[in-house]
Amino acid sequence: MKAIWKGSISFGLVNIPVKLYSATQSSSLDLDMIDKRDMGKIHFQRVNENTGKEVKWENIAKAYKLNDEYIELDAADFDEVLPEKTKVIEVNNFVKESEIDTIFFENSYYVEPEKSGEKAYALLREALEKSGKVGIAQFVMRSSETLTVLKPKGNVLVLSKIRFAEEVRSTEEFALPPKSEVKPAELKMAMTLINQFSTPFKIEKFKDEYAAGLLKLIKAKAAGKRPKIRKLKVVHSKSQDLMEQLKASLSKQKAS
Repeated sequence: MKAIWKGSISFGLVNIPVKLYSATQSSSLDLDMIDKRDMGKIHFQRVNENTGKEVKWENIAKAYKLNDEYIELDAADFDEVLPEKTKVIEVNNFVKESEIDTIFFENSYYVEPEKSGEKAYALLREALEKSGKVGIAQFVMRSSETLTVLKPKGNVLVLSKIRFAEEVRSTEEFALPPKSEVKPAELKMAMTLINQFSTPFKIEKFKDEYAAGLLKLIKAKAAGKRPKIRKLKVVHSKSQDLMEQLKASLSKQKAS
């Protein structure tokens, strides 16, 4: 596995040389776009809007449009802005993970120490484990500042990217019902239903069933078979009364 970032983690005066590796991978099928007339694969070209010609990778640069004029940036420019943030993940805040709303979480990365940083890595891992807290740090990766959460997971430290507050949209524009809409008896019944469906969370029991089903269909088509078409069965409640629907849901759960 190839490291996607190299630098160091620092907390206080402790410095740990590390590498970051992607901790996740997609479970969806890798689908190509094709021309259905002859099954030819579709390729996308990088085209210069002035000449209409394709541009080679070595001639492509990043730029920012300022006052209708592009200002080109090279690799050195990104490193020179805040050099300490491009090479160091500085952990200077520690919080309870439960204080961070899940809406903020994005990608996660495994953190591996360099040989010289193994002792300090183990110390930080065990300290986080014992404190029950996670570290908050900011650093620059791929020319963008990243806000992250650092936490132990078994023997490895995991760095999870989280969004900045301004990246989460406000909900003020939505027409949402007030709490007064909920009747106490209905809430009590809903709580009973939740309790009946409550189980310990085990991520292993949740599978990407759609990708598996899609692959099964693809294999059937490849073998010249007609895939069996599943029809969506929508079970409508006989009653529009919310309390009656909740009671029916409880009865169904008991019977299953």
